[in-house]
Amino acid sequence: MIFGDGSNKELSEGIAKALAVEIFYPEVDVFPDSEQRVRINQRVVGEKIYLIKSITAPVDSAIMQITFLVDALKKNGADNVIGIIPYIPYMRADHMFRTGEAVPLEVIIKMIQDSGLDEIIIVDPHSIKIPELFSIKVHDLSALSLFATKIKEIEPKHANITIVSPDMGGIRRLKLIDEMLCGVNQVVINKDRDYQTGEVNVAAFEGKIKGTCFIIDDIISTGKTIAQAVETLIKNGAHSESSGQAEKVYVFGTHPVFSENATELLQNLKAEKIFVTDSIPVPKEKHFKKLEVLSIAEIIGSSIR
Repeated sequence: MIFGDGSNKELSEGIAKALAVEIFYPEVDVFPDSEQRVRINQRVVGEKIYLIKSITAPVDSAIMQITFLVDALKKNGADNVIGIIPYIPYMRADHMFRTGEAVPLEVIIKMIQDSGLDEIIIVDPHSIKIPELFSIKVHDLSALSLFATKIKEIEPKHANITIVSPDMGGIRRLKLIDEMLCGVNQVVINKDRDYQTGEVNVAAFEGKIKGTCFIIDDIISTGKTIAQAVETLIKNGAHSESSGQAEKVYVFGTHPVFSENATELLQNLKAEKIFVTDSIPVPKEKHFKKLEVLSIAEIIGSSIR
């Protein structure tokens, strides 16, 4: 049985369609004091359940809802509960950056596991180490194949493609998508982050910037890292050497967190388009002209099959 997420019906319905199965939705009520009540209206005794939940703002409330839903399913007799949680919040807070801090990601993972979840499906975790932090089985999927397909559509000429990581942490993603594209030019941007203010500055970049550039990232939050990456590429020659085309930069990010004024910042970038997935629903008020959403429903459906 599949239980969908009322806050991300597009992804939920897409997964159900990919599997050709009926989808059910839990009953969720939020009281004036922000406390939540959840209820499962279907008989789930002895069933294997796939529970879809996209974690959106307010993040902490969404995490509590997951734990309540898993508890409700287990208390009502579900035999096995597998969480489809594409985006795990606090992924970038996976260790203690400064003395005296907590490690939020470890706390979140423990909360989700202790609710009774048996397995979890995630998509493009920020670090290769994140699946190892779970004590339950983790199905670690990726949207990179979607990105590779779109890149080939945009730029069929192999020699005219440059894939770009906006920071050193994304080198593994570049290697994976490079294999899908059968070997292309690569650029890595090195950035410095102030862990007190969160401000990011480009320190340098490695590689030769040429051709049509495709920035590949996992999370787009404020958009500042992407903005600086686009600016760096354009200032340093993101153009087609063979055809003399104007500067062309495309952006790909799996998880569209879009905090602060990210949508305005991204729309005004000198990038042709911003591609994201539906791992997190993008509210109508955060849509903008350059945005295109790619669905990960088939990737998740294939994994379940």
